[in-house]
Amino acid sequence: MIQRFDIDGNPNLGVSILAKDNVAIVSPGLQDTYTKRIEETLNVPLIKTPICGSNLAGALMAGNSNGLVVSQHIFDHELETIRKQDITIETIPDRLTAVGNVIVANDNGAIVSPDLSNTSKKIIRKTLDVEIEESTIAGFDIVGSAVAATNNGALVHPDASEDEIKLIEDVLDVPTKIGTVNRGVKLVGACIIANSNGVIVGNKTTGPELARIDQVFNLFEGTL
Repeated sequence: MIQRFDIDGNPNLGVSILAKDNVAIVSPGLQDTYTKRIEETLNVPLIKTPICGSNLAGALMAGNSNGLVVSQHIFDHELETIRKQDITIETIPDRLTAVGNVIVANDNGAIVSPDLSNTSKKIIRKTLDVEIEESTIAGFDIVGSAVAATNNGALVHPDASEDEIKLIEDVLDVPTKIGTVNRGVKLVGACIIANSNGVIVGNKTTGPELARIDQVFNLFEGTL
């Protein structure tokens, strides 16, 4: 299923919400109207918690079905809320707090910013239980913003090179295509909520963009 909506006028859904095949993490203040649509579309349980005291779970966390990684600035009670739901989550020590912006991962692999320390890379590799590769994408070290990936496919910034697209396909082991959302926005990872069951994009996403998203993630379009 693909759904299209903004959250309180904000189309950058991937910044606010983290979604994987086994969980979605959302703000505790998110209205029931949105949480129901997220649950229906992604078919996963929701955990409602701030992350590092903010409503930016998508920007501050990354991971896959095996585990999540997050900035060291997360509060203990936030970690406890997530771990109580039998989700593995570990902190990484780097000064880069927007972890979701510098890591893109699925259950097959992960691509990380070259700016991450070796210590953080070891934690990511162990927690997510996948091999990782360093790269920039389309000239950006914010690979998590430049790529939206699930276990079915990956949508990447239109300026990504052929070598970068091949790297994504090899590391994440999924078909990869360039595309945009929200009427031409290229940082697709910051604007999409997606897992193997569904995709949610902003209201401004056009018909051709939806068609590409459907093709990439191998989904049947549902209610728009």
